[in-house]
Amino acid sequence: MADPLLQPYRLKNLTLKNRIFSTSHEPAYSEAGRPGLRYQLYHEEKAKGGAAMTMIGGSSVVAKDSPQAFGNLYVHDDAIVGDFKALAKRVHAYDCAVMCQITHLGRRTSWHREHWLPIISASHEREPAHRGFPKTMEDFDIARTVKAYGAAARRCRDGDLDGVEIEAYGHLFDSFLSPRTNSREDNYGGSLENRMRFGMEVLAEMRRQTDPDFIIGVRMAVDEAVEDGFGFDEGVEIAKRLHKAGLVDFLNVIVGTIDTDESLSHIIPLMGTPAGPNFAKVKAARKLLPGLPIFHAARVNDLATARHWVNDDAVDMIGMTRAHMADPHIVAKMMRGQEERIRPCVGAGYCIDRIYQGGEALCLHNPATGREETMPHVIAPSTGPKKKIVIVGAGPAGLEAARVSALRGHRVAVFEATDRVGGQVALAAKVARRKELIGITDWLYAEAQLAGAIFRFNTYAEAADIEAEQPDIVIVATGGTPNTAPFKDGSDLAISTWDVLSGQVALSDDIILYDDEAGHEALSTAEFLAGKGIKFELITPERLIGAEVGGLNYPAYYKALYATGAKLTINQRMTRIAKEGNQLVATLFNPYDKSTSERRAQQIIAVHGNLPADAVYFDLKERSLNRGEIDIDAFIDGRPQNLKTNANGTFQLFRIGDAVSARNIHAAIYDGLRLCQVF
Repeated sequence: MADPLLQPYRLKNLTLKNRIFSTSHEPAYSEAGRPGLRYQLYHEEKAKGGAAMTMIGGSSVVAKDSPQAFGNLYVHDDAIVGDFKALAKRVHAYDCAVMCQITHLGRRTSWHREHWLPIISASHEREPAHRGFPKTMEDFDIARTVKAYGAAARRCRDGDLDGVEIEAYGHLFDSFLSPRTNSREDNYGGSLENRMRFGMEVLAEMRRQTDPDFIIGVRMAVDEAVEDGFGFDEGVEIAKRLHKAGLVDFLNVIVGTIDTDESLSHIIPLMGTPAGPNFAKVKAARKLLPGLPIFHAARVNDLATARHWVNDDAVDMIGMTRAHMADPHIVAKMMRGQEERIRPCVGAGYCIDRIYQGGEALCLHNPATGREETMPHVIAPSTGPKKKIVIVGAGPAGLEAARVSALRGHRVAVFEATDRVGGQVALAAKVARRKELIGITDWLYAEAQLAGAIFRFNTYAEAADIEAEQPDIVIVATGGTPNTAPFKDGSDLAISTWDVLSGQVALSDDIILYDDEAGHEALSTAEFLAGKGIKFELITPERLIGAEVGGLNYPAYYKALYATGAKLTINQRMTRIAKEGNQLVATLFNPYDKSTSERRAQQIIAVHGNLPADAVYFDLKERSLNRGEIDIDAFIDGRPQNLKTNANGTFQLFRIGDAVSARNIHAAIYDGLRLCQVF
C-alpha cells in the first residue's frame, strides 16, 4: 500500500510532492527585518530534507504601525523582494514550495518599539500578553491597512514565492471577526457580515494586487474555544463565506486563542500532552467545508501521527514544524526506510521560549538548526588520519561527542560510571510529564552505536584507565553534581533534586523547596512532589517563580503547583539551615526591607546549580598536549584545535558540557558537535 504521506497534492496551480510541510513561524533569524543568509539556509535545509513546502516569515508585518514583536520580517518595504527571490531560488532547487505568512499584529505587539506609533485594533480591548492598549481603528486606518495587506502580498509574488497566508488568530485580521475583540457599532461591528467586512476587503485587495493564480490562504481558528469568542459553528461559517467568495485557496486550521501564555500553550502543545489534540475538531470542520483545502499543525511530531491525519482524511497537508527543527530531513529518512533514525521532537518548547528569552529559536537537542552556515546536519567523514578518541561520560555532551566522532570515522570508546546513558536528562525524565526528554539521549546513544562507538558501562574511569587506551584525544563529559552548599551554615542538612528524583531519599510531607537557580530543575521537582500529593513551600530569592522558565513551559508547572496547594514565596534568600530536634530551621533574608525570618520543615531541597565533576580532567591535565585548553576562536569558528603547550603530553584533552560549568542540554550538545565535527 502506498504511503499516504508520499502522495502528491495539487493546490490550485501548484503540485506539492508530498503531504508534509513546515508551517509559518518566526525563528527570529531576520536581519533588519529581512531574510538574510542564515534565514535562507535554515529553510533550504528543510527543502534538502524532502519537505513538500516550507512556509516562512511567521507574522511578517505589513505596515509600520505593526512593529516587530520577535524579529518579524518587514513585508511593508520593497527592499525585501530581492531577499525573497534568493530564498525562493534556494528552496525551489529541491522541488520544495515556499510561502510567506503576512499579518498586521494589531494589539499583539508593543507601542514602545521602532517608530513609537500607537498599536491598533478593531476595538480598544487590551491583549493580556503584550499589555498595550490599542487605538480603535478609524476609517482611514482601515483603508490604509487594507492597501498594506495587498502591497505585502504583491511583494511576496514579486519575490517568486508560491503564495501567502494571513495569520488570523490573535492578530488584527481576526480582531474584527471575534466578538471578544470587536465592540464596534459601525459597519465593521455587530453582525457576522459586518465583522467579516474588513477581512473580505483585505483579501479582495490582496487578490487585486497579485493575480488570480497566486495562492492565498488564511490561518485561523475554527473555534476560539473561549466563552466570549466565536464557537465552532460560527468559525466554520466564516470559512465557508471566505471560500464561497473565491477569496481563499486553503484554510490552515487553528483551535483556540493566543492572548495569554496559558491559552498559547494549547495552540502550541508541549510534552505531556496528547499527539494531535485537535484531530476530531479539524476533521469535523473539513467535512463541513467541501472543496476547501485544509492544512493543520499542532503537536504532530512523528510520522505515525502525521500519517493518521492524512490517511483518515482529516487534512490535505499536515504540518510538522517543530519536528523539522529537530530534524529537517524527516521526509528523506522516511523515503530511505529510516524512520527510526529521525531525531525526535520531544515537545520541550525550548525553540519558542528561546525567542522571548534569547532572541532566536533553537532546538533543545539539534544545535545545527539555525546554524546551518557553520554546523552540519549531516556529519561528513574525516579526510584526515583516523584517531582514537576516549570520552568520559554518557550524558548529552558525551553522547554527541561520541556520535559525531564515530561518524567522522574515528575509533571511539565511551566510559560511563553508571549502567545507562542519559546523565541529568535521565533524572529530568523521571517527572511523568517530561518523560519524553529521554528521547534526546536515547536517539544520541542509538546513533553513536550505529556509527561504531563502543560503550563501557559501570566503569568509573580514572586517569590510568584512560591512558591505557592510548588515546589521541580525551573528552571529559562527566557533567556536574548538585551544589547544595550556597548557605553560610548548614549546607550539609539540605538534600538535592537528584536525591528526590532518583528515589534515594524517603520524602516527608513537610518540605521546603529552595530555588536559587530559577530554571526547570526546581519547578520540575515541584511538579514531581505535586504528583505524589506532597505539600511544600517553594521559596526563591527571585522576584517571580521560575524566572528562567519560558512562557510556553510555565503554565504546566503552575497548574501542578496550584493543584497541590503549594505555598509560593518570592524575594527571600535562604542564608542558613540549622537542626532543632527533628526539624530543620531555615533562616531567610529579604533584601528589600532587610528583614529576617524563619521557616521550619522536615526536609529542605536546595537548588543552586551544579559543580563540575572534573576530578579526572585535572588528573589528566598535565599529561596532555594542550593542558586542557580550548582555542576559543577556533571553537567558535569551527576550526581544528591545534594548541600544543606541553611538549611532554601524548594526547589532546578537552572538557565539555556541565563538566565545564552548569548550563543546559542545548549547550552540552552544541559543545560536543562543534568540538568534534572538525576532528
